Amino acid sequence: MEKPATATIEEHFGSITDPRIERTKLHKLIDILVIAICATICGCDNWEDIAAFGEAKREWFATFLELPNDIPSHDTFNRVFGRLDPDEFRSSFMAWISAASQLIGGQAISLDGKVLRRSHDRGIGKGAIDMVSAWACENRLVLGQVKVDEKSNEITAIPQLLKALEISGCIVTIDAMGCQTEIAKTIVDEDGDYVLALKDNQGNLFEDVQKLFADLESSYYRAYAYDYEKTVNKGHGRIEIRECWTISDPQILRHLRGFENWKKLQTVSCIRSQRWIGDEKTCEDRFHIASILGAKRVLGSVRSHWGIENGLHWTLDLAFDEDRCRVRKDNGPENFAILRHIALNLLKQEQTCKRSIKGKRLMAGWREDYLLKVLSGLPQLTI
Repeated sequence: MEKPATATIEEHFGSITDPRIERTKLHKLIDILVIAICATICGCDNWEDIAAFGEAKREWFATFLELPNDIPSHDTFNRVFGRLDPDEFRSSFMAWISAASQLIGGQAISLDGKVLRRSHDRGIGKGAIDMVSAWACENRLVLGQVKVDEKSNEITAIPQLLKALEISGCIVTIDAMGCQTEIAKTIVDEDGDYVLALKDNQGNLFEDVQKLFADLESSYYRAYAYDYEKTVNKGHGRIEIRECWTISDPQILRHLRGFENWKKLQTVSCIRSQRWIGDEKTCEDRFHIASILGAKRVLGSVRSHWGIENGLHWTLDLAFDEDRCRVRKDNGPENFAILRHIALNLLKQEQTCKRSIKGKRLMAGWREDYLLKVLSGLPQLTI
């Protein structure tokens, strides 16, 4: 068997600072990282399983890793990832994604937070960590993530993530917590556009936008110039109708309280969602502000944002059992979250196997040839 190359992994992950002192370095850091990435792809969700996977695949790993002292123990994985600098690990991950993928211009990049529920350690007063992730809706890739500081919230974490991403030409979508003037400015300064959910955390603006669309409806849609888009979806025993009205007349928008504080604000929208399940009907109106024009683009961007729940958060819970992961020590929870994101990206890019993500994880664990195919899903990551 030809020995696979490790050049690309070392290019993006090889510069990470080894947190161990010299006399304790029985295993190469790159070997530890490669085994952990492969094991996470193949269904391992804790350090014990990762070490056991390494033992089971010892002969295979020996064909391309040095393994100077055999396979690391689970304590070694625990200690190394607990002390590994998550900022360096995350930066390496994001550099790899940037180098290995070409973002589709004009697509939505969704930002949203997720609490890792079992990452808390009540014994030392440590709460569960909250990770804000960026999801490229068309590419179906995790572009990056950042941990929310325990003494802060997602409002401070989002700008950090935005500045680390390449969002030029893309539309950033964020829920109501991210509807902040500084976040909108950061997006525009990075040459991106935004569609931000608007709720009562922006009280005056929210009230004015609600009234604007109430006036439009009560006037039988004659009060203001507007754009309109409608979609109808049927399936799984339900019907969903979404209607979107947008107002972009600058002479109207400039009367909104606080309008001048929002950089490049060009559109406000109302999206009415109606759902029928049998004879039961639900209806909800949601409001957004945007730097883009057109009801079709706004509605499409908002619908794309919901993909971060299904494509990322729900998949991490269902296929990776993230909410039950008990990795808690030091930087371990954050670094394990990055490992899951690496694995998810690779599994989603592999298209020859038509199974679910969980099924692909099983297949990769059973068949080394398929694992190699998963690892080559993004061409820059090869081993």
